Amino acid sequence: MSWVLDYVPEARKDIKNLNRSQQIVVNKALKKVKENPLPQDEGGYGKPLGNKRGRNLTNFLKIKLRGEGIRIVYKLIRTETKMLVVVVGVREDEEVYEIAHRRKIKYTL
Repeated sequence: MSWVLDYVPEARKDIKNLNRSQQIVVNKALKKVKENPLPQDEGGYGKPLGNKRGRNLTNFLKIKLRGEGIRIVYKLIRTETKMLVVVVGVREDEEVYEIAHRRKIKYTL
């Protein structure tokens, strides 16, 4: 079963700010992950997040694109089988988790 892929507005901008080759890799990864975005312990691709340096990201998941140095943070909306991409960014000093936390608050996720 394929999940519906949705984005918070800033996540679309995150992808546009990547270089073209990174955009291709991210879009391919999202296409693959939306087929099974469940947590790894349920047989999916997502790695559950919890507290990251005082930021509560419980119920959020991440995937790492190690070759590109990119993390994608998303949330599953199980009642609608929707996968909401919250942030896409370079893996530097856990900055994506701070951004995810701010967007979680902004959009009451």
